[in-house]
Formats: sequence, structure tokens, C-alpha cells
Amino acid sequence: MASNRPIYLDNHATTPLDPRVLAAMRPWWEQNFANPHSVEHVLGRAAGQAVEEARAHLAALIGADPREIIFTSGATESNNLAIKGAARFAASQGDTRRRIVTVATEHKCVLESVGDLAAEGFEPVVLPVGPDGLLEPGTLRDALRQPTLLVSVMAVNNETGVVQNLPALAALAKEAGALFHTDAAQGAGRIPLDVTALPADLISISGHKIYGPKGIGALYVRRRPRVRLAPLFSGGGQERGLRSGTLPAPLLVGLGEAARIAAAEMVLDAGRIASQRDRFWAALVREVPGVAWNGSPAPRVPGNMNIAFPGVTAQALMAGCAAELCVSTGSACSSAEVEPSYVLRAIGIPDAVARSSLRIGIGRFTSPADVDLAAAALGRAWRQALSETKDAAE
Repeated sequence: MASNRPIYLDNHATTPLDPRVLAAMRPWWEQNFANPHSVEHVLGRAAGQAVEEARAHLAALIGADPREIIFTSGATESNNLAIKGAARFAASQGDTRRRIVTVATEHKCVLESVGDLAAEGFEPVVLPVGPDGLLEPGTLRDALRQPTLLVSVMAVNNETGVVQNLPALAALAKEAGALFHTDAAQGAGRIPLDVTALPADLISISGHKIYGPKGIGALYVRRRPRVRLAPLFSGGGQERGLRSGTLPAPLLVGLGEAARIAAAEMVLDAGRIASQRDRFWAALVREVPGVAWNGSPAPRVPGNMNIAFPGVTAQALMAGCAAELCVSTGSACSSAEVEPSYVLRAIGIPDAVARSSLRIGIGRFTSPADVDLAAAALGRAWRQALSETKDAAE
């Protein structure tokens, strides 16, 4: 990274575009800009073929049939389509089940989608997690004692990096006759996902979380046994009638290339990222005595670190190193105050600790020099913020 730019350690908010992805996309902007649905001419057919190749790459990432991949604008749309689409279709067919189960630490778009369905007569059920951030199978089993239409549990938490036990949870949902959906925006390309072994019915994927472009994503919809959804909006009937609209060929080519790279390099990425994480942590504990991870030990993706800094607020810490470092808090801002992260609250982190916490996201392109400089910058910012806090208290 250029010396005049801050070090980027927010790879769970978004990832940089892989140069190989950009190279794959450019011809579809500069040379062939045709509509991939224009099958009457050669340029349109070529664009359509490129879209189908991208679909195949994305399907291969999760072991799916390409016909099971529906392109969307991103994971938020995919989550809405999966949850609302499944609920509305079932209701239209006379299904009397109204219970939809999810988890307190889900992304807002899942929680809001489930909550929105209450106005349509469905019963949202939000389950708690343990201090490790995991949904206990027994908790889900108890919730499934009542007839349930859909269970939605994310693969990897966006704030803590915790990996849920999807095989066990999905199996419980299927035993109870419920559909199982997972938001895999943070999981695809970071952990193995194989729908030939995982009994998930619906999986949401985001392009910009796997070093692909923003504004594109996908929803896996199982064909056998067939999962049926009601579309969110009407149009020309593209994507099996589930997601109408002209497909953006350049973005889809980028998504496909990102998926191809992720499938080929997932293990390599994980090892390299884990090495940078360990190097960063070793440097940080020397700089900031008392710094601590949030949450109990649990399976996590290697690049996600949610860390509490003693004696200071995260806002003061970020202000002190804003020119040097890009990190985030995971907090939601209101007009009056910065609220502690609802995810950290859900795992039992006290508000004062949550307000002192940063999310560090190490990625594919994070270098040893990056993590060394980042630890030093955070150390300087922490000492400055701690001094200012003490001065204000005197």
C-alpha cells in the first residue's frame, strides 16, 4: 500500500478488488458491453456465455449445480429474497406454519427481514447465543418443538468471526421439516461450504466480501428437493423468475473470477492470514498492556479480531490513528450517541467494554509490514487517548 494511504484492516466490511478480478472484468466494459439477454446477436450471446461461466464458478465454490445459483445485487437482497420469498410462497400455498427462527447476532438485514414478516402474520423467534457466540443445538432443538417454516443462521459472524456449527444446526432444522437458510456473506471463500454435505436450502453470498466487486451477489436455491420462493419484485422474468432485471455482465464476470480464486486459494489465504494475525497480536500486546479478545474461545475465521482496549473508547482510539489506519467498531450510530454493538451485548460483553472495542479485519493483501505499523499506530493512539482520559478526570 502506498505510504500516503492508511493501512486497511477492515476486510470484514469490504475487501479490496483482487487485480485478477479487475482484469477479468475490464473487457466486458470496454470491448463487449452487450446485454447478456440479447441472444439475437453475437455480442449478446458472448456476454450471456460469460455470465453462465461465472455462474458455474460460483456454484463450484459451494458444490452446487449452476442452475441453483440466482444472481442478486448482494447479500442483503439475497437474505431478503430467501426469508421473505420462502415465507410468502409457503403462505400462498396454504402452509399454516408461521414460525421463523433466527439468532440474536445475525446481520441487521436478516433480523429486519424476519421482523418485517410479523406484519404479515408470521412469528419471528430470535434465539440467544452463548458467551462464545455460538447457537447451542439444544436451544434450536427446543425452538423447533413448535412447527417452524424457516431457520436462518449465519455461517460466520461479521463482528466476531465466530463460525457456527452449520451441519448440526441444519440437520436439526431438516429433521423438524423446516427450511434452512444461512447468510454466508462472511463465510463463502473463508470456510469450506459444500451443499452436497450441508443440508442447507438457501445460501446468501456477497461479491465484495470475497475480493470481488460491490453491487453483486447470489442466492443458492436448492433444486432437489425443490425450494420455492416468491419473488420480491416483478419484471422480465430473468433468473428463473426469481430476480428480474438485466444482469450486469462485468460484475458477474468479476464475481465468478473472485469465486474461482477463492476456491483455488482458500487454504493458502487462511494460512497466510493466520500468520499475519498472530504477528499483529504479538506486537499489539507489547504496545497495549491489558488488551483482550472479546468472547470465549470458539471456532473463528483467522482474519477477524474483535479486541477491547482498556481505559479508552474506541472512538477516541480511532480518532488518534485515523490518518494511519482503517478499522471499525461494529457500533451503530444514532443522533445522540454511539451505541454498543448489539452483537457484543448478545455474547455478554459489558457496555463499557463494548465501547472500547475495535474490529480488526486482516485480509489477503495484508502484509507483515502492515500489521507491524498498525500495532504501533494503535499503541500510540491508545497511549494518547489514555492520557487524555486521565487529564479529563483530574
